[in-house]
Amino acid sequence: MMKRLLPLMMLAALSGCAMFGKKPATPAVAAAATSAPQLVDAGGALIERVPYRVGVSSVTVEQLARQHACTGQGAGLVTAPGPVEVYRLQCAGGRVFMARCELRQCRKM
Repeated sequence: MMKRLLPLMMLAALSGCAMFGKKPATPAVAAAATSAPQLVDAGGALIERVPYRVGVSSVTVEQLARQHACTGQGAGLVTAPGPVEVYRLQCAGGRVFMARCELRQCRKM
């Protein structure tokens, strides 16, 4: 079986198989092609968009936000997962609720 496989692999590599001939796109080019227009604030500073990520304390932060009159959906993890995490929740009225959780004990920021 191996005697047949080796010549086939060499033939595919030497014949210019599409798998071996293509170069991957650079990350900068791929990001530029799919990126949305940059957002700026009133002072002209760029606004960074943070992707939504669920964390272990997302539900706890949503409950804490409701206690502080903030009704929204999805408390997203802003920092890296670990013993200390920061969560962000967009309230229905437009304000932002932030919470800091240390070892799953969450407090409003």
